[in-house]
Amino acid sequence: MLSTALVGVLAFALASGSWQWFSTYLGVTLLALILAFVRPPVPLAGARPAYVRALTAYSLVIGLCVAMAVAPAMQRWEWFFPMPGTRTKCAHLGSYAALHAQAVLGGLAGQDGAALAYAQSDRSELAVNDCLASTTTLWLPVYALAAALLAALGAWLMSRRGASRETVGEL
Repeated sequence: MLSTALVGVLAFALASGSWQWFSTYLGVTLLALILAFVRPPVPLAGARPAYVRALTAYSLVIGLCVAMAVAPAMQRWEWFFPMPGTRTKCAHLGSYAALHAQAVLGGLAGQDGAALAYAQSDRSELAVNDCLASTTTLWLPVYALAAALLAALGAWLMSRRGASRETVGEL
């Protein structure tokens, strides 16, 4: 229960701004904790609604952990999360941010061109990262839900296999 609360708080805290690799570490760590200490729900005779609720909660927490773990990769690697058109739009926002930095600091260009170039590069990178992060955050629930569905399917298949082994053992 504590891990679930921690996952929720961390996901909310990390969802603003650019996704950093530390969220991958947190997601993988929490996923390892859940898989090590929380057993998938087991269906009991006559308790189908309770099993469905437990399986839903279990799989949604796993999906959230997986989403936190993959968010930085989605933001940074085009092959992992293509985002058609978005990467180009984010690059244009980066160009605009560089031009804006030049306009704001233009009077300083004659004094220190390297500082101006650094400021332009920094502003451009920040704008691109924020743009990609916001798009990643918009799509992250889809990845989390897909991971949750896979976790639920896996847990359900494992419980079915366990039930069939028990039936065979009784014969």
